[in-house]
Amino acid sequence: MINFNYETDFNLDNEEELATWITGVISSEGYKLEEINYVFCDDDYLHKLNVEFLNHDTLTDIISFDYTVGKLIQGDIFISVERVADNAKDFNVEFNKELQRVIVHGVLHYCGYKDKSETEEVLMREKEDFYINQLD
Repeated sequence: MINFNYETDFNLDNEEELATWITGVISSEGYKLEEINYVFCDDDYLHKLNVEFLNHDTLTDIISFDYTVGKLIQGDIFISVERVADNAKDFNVEFNKELQRVIVHGVLHYCGYKDKSETEEVLMREKEDFYINQLD
């Protein structure tokens, strides 16, 4: 089950389509969906979580808490729509494309992909692009 929650004045207009897409990503990676809770929020909300739980006093676009057990995906993904909008402008991409990237990024972490090294980051970006292109 995928749940979409809103802690700001933002709402997805295609929840069902995104839930089907996310479930397909998880299945394609050889995992099974248990439950993911997406929480869309603003910079202040996400900054507080970043400080409290990760000791990072910085703004970020996404924080994911992974409760996956074996191949059963579970977690909470917090996304700052303000950060996504700013990043979309910085990267000169549409807001919805950047939002899709962040949405799938959290899921790919749950599927075991990392992005700490340059090599890992390249693979993560390739996977993001591959799955985003499936939505077109």
